[in-house]
Formats: sequence, structure tokens, C-alpha cells
Amino acid sequence: MQINGIHHVTAISGPARRNLDFYGRVLGLRLVKKTVNFDDPGTYHLYYGNVAGAPGTILTFFPWEHAAPGRLGVGETQETVFRVPEGAIGYWAHRFIEHGVPHDVPVKRFGESVLAFRDPDGMRLALVGLPGIEREAAWGGGDVPAEHAIRGFHSVSLLLEGAEPTAAILSDVLGFKEIGREDTLIRYRAEGAAIGTAGLGTIVDLRVAGGFLPARQGAGSVHHVAFRAADDAAQEEMVRRLAENHGIRATEQRDRNYFRSVYFREPGRVLFEIATDAPGFAVDEPEATLGQALKLPAGLEAQRARIEALLPELG
Repeated sequence: MQINGIHHVTAISGPARRNLDFYGRVLGLRLVKKTVNFDDPGTYHLYYGNVAGAPGTILTFFPWEHAAPGRLGVGETQETVFRVPEGAIGYWAHRFIEHGVPHDVPVKRFGESVLAFRDPDGMRLALVGLPGIEREAAWGGGDVPAEHAIRGFHSVSLLLEGAEPTAAILSDVLGFKEIGREDTLIRYRAEGAAIGTAGLGTIVDLRVAGGFLPARQGAGSVHHVAFRAADDAAQEEMVRRLAENHGIRATEQRDRNYFRSVYFREPGRVLFEIATDAPGFAVDEPEATLGQALKLPAGLEAQRARIEALLPELG
């Protein structure tokens, strides 16, 4: 059965060690894969997620030591939002104060409590408190107690010049449906998600902001948002609809070891990816030891010594 929603979000950061400290220690996410940027193997590609590295929980980074700051603008992901148990918002507000994390006061958005904050590179993030998800499995192997831990993605919000062209891709190709409007936000939910719930990565918010400057990629910017395809056949069908119904051609399929991907620019200029659920992050190491060893694609194994010498120490 096709499961729609967000597969992962990939962003750009500054120094890798600082990135790991923030996402692994402060936010308590599990490092589920330590590999390299396949197109720039002298740079890490770090994947954070839940205990199993499930689709809908994965935030990844290209950490460049001297990356210039990005500039938020139209044609970019404005905010990446995580799910936490409803009663954990107070815990997180105190934790952010203790660790000096810039954050806003909690607000209500579509009836849910939202705590916005930023990472050391200025990336815009938020936590949404949801009832009932405390029963979901959570990673408790870090500094954050499991009862307060992040449980995957809630949503992303996209900053756009206009909503309609992007909305057409969400609805016709990626399996989302409009469910509400509030202020400048238009909310889309993956079809098949239970009414009144927010499953893993099932929400996309469109924020219309005509007249803003275009985005400039850099540290703190989201590079792309990936959406789920259950398998190759589902991905092929999405690509077909994209071309036949919208005149947009995706790239050829690229093997990323842990999923297979195609990419395209949606009409609002945000880079989208469609990624298969399979084979997953346990394909080259056991779930119990995910993220501990540096994993390289077969084509780069012969260069391991040179690559390891180039990569910064993570500590």
C-alpha cells in the first residue's frame, strides 16, 4: 500500500562536530548513518532519525566547515517541524533555556502548541506537542528522556510566491490534500492519514509571501525535501504524472544506498525528491549499531583512507 508523506529533509550546516553536538546531544536524535556526500566525498553526510531510522523521521545534513550563512527567501523550506508528546513542550522550553538555544514563546497553530527555535546555523525548526504519541517508540539513548523525546517529523512549511502551482504537485503527484487555512498558511495532509492526527511527516504547510527576495542557499538552509514512494513502481507512477500532467521532468533514478531517488524543481522553485522506502538504513549495518561506523558506497571504498584523512574529527 502506498504510504504518502515526507521521507526526509536535507539541509546545509556549518562544522560537522557542532552539528552532531546539537542534533545528537541537545535534541537527542539518533545518528543513524555516518557517510559522505556522494558528490563531494570529502564532506560528511549525517543522517539523524528515530531508533530504526524510519521514513518520516530523517533529517540529514551536508556539513561544510566554512559554509557561508544562507538567506531565507521564497522558493525554500521555511521551517522543519518535529512531533513531541503534548506534555513535553514545557520540558523543551526549559531545555532550550539551559542550553542557550534561541527560541520563541509557544503559540497555537491549527489548534496545536508550537515551540519555534533555531539551530546554531540559524535553521528554522519547531516542535509541535501532540496528544497520544507518548505511546510511540522513542530513542532514549541520548541525554533526552524517552518520554520527552522527538518522534519524527510533523511537517515542513514552504515559503512561496504563490500557492496554487505547488499545491497542484502536492495534490496530484505526491498524495496530499488541503485540509485547512489559517492566517497565511494553507495546510495539506497526506491522504490516508487518519483525520485529526498527525502521523510521521504527513503535513506540508504553504506560506504565501509575495514580493520577498529569493532564497540564497547556505548554512542554515534546507537543500531539499524528500517525499515517500513505497517502491520503484510507485516512484515511476509519480514521475509519469509529474511529466504528463505538469510538464516537469524528474532526473534519472539515483541509488543513494539507503533509498533510490529522483529530483525535480516544483513550480515554486523548491527542490523536491521522491525517495523509495527501501532498502532502509540497516542494509549495511545492524540496527543496534546504526551510525557508529563510517559507511561508504562501494565505488568509494578504494579511497577510504584518503577520505577518512580529509574528514574532520567528530569526537
